Amino acid sequence: MLDRTRGKVDPLLTVIAKRFTHVHPDVLTWCALLFSFVAGAFFYFSNPASELRNFFLFFAAVFVLLNGLFDAIDGKVAKLTNKATARGDFLDHALDRYADVFMVGALALSSWCRPPIGLLAIIGVLLTSYMGTQAQAIGYKRDYSGLLGRADRLALLIIFPIIQHFALRVSLQLPWNITIIELVLVYFAIVGNITAIQRFNITLRWFRGDFKKGK
Repeated sequence: MLDRTRGKVDPLLTVIAKRFTHVHPDVLTWCALLFSFVAGAFFYFSNPASELRNFFLFFAAVFVLLNGLFDAIDGKVAKLTNKATARGDFLDHALDRYADVFMVGALALSSWCRPPIGLLAIIGVLLTSYMGTQAQAIGYKRDYSGLLGRADRLALLIIFPIIQHFALRVSLQLPWNITIIELVLVYFAIVGNITAIQRFNITLRWFRGDFKKGK
């Protein structure tokens, strides 16, 4: 849902992007991937026994934020420097999927999460993104609609690991030994798949001519 607010934050992102116009946009795209890998490493190696000493969830949240920031400005830098290309757009979206797998997959394999929940979360994340870009591939616009876009996922991956840290600090215990991070991944699994179905249905409606193409 945060994808709908892009217009409101565009002026701020443009200001930031102008400070990076000396950097090739592809470099920013690769930097975003690197930040996601580092975030994933912190997520994977974090655990309830040592989190209050090493603050790995905090470090992971910082690198998730950096991933989101660089992913948001690489396209703007490309436009500001007249370097926007179909290749750059493809690279951006391909590496975004790797970034998603690095971060969500690391949590899925970490001690914070039971594997079946993590697997369903990854399926929800990947299908959501696939439906959005596949709509454009068959002639409709790129679809950012639905309940859970990439901006939403990144926001949750920044906020809730920090909440998980403080929950440990106050010894908060949820029923059935579920962790706060598991709750987030359950949300990704359920709402991600709902979003994928929403986008799937919108594209089918476009094929049927229920609304004007590209609208």
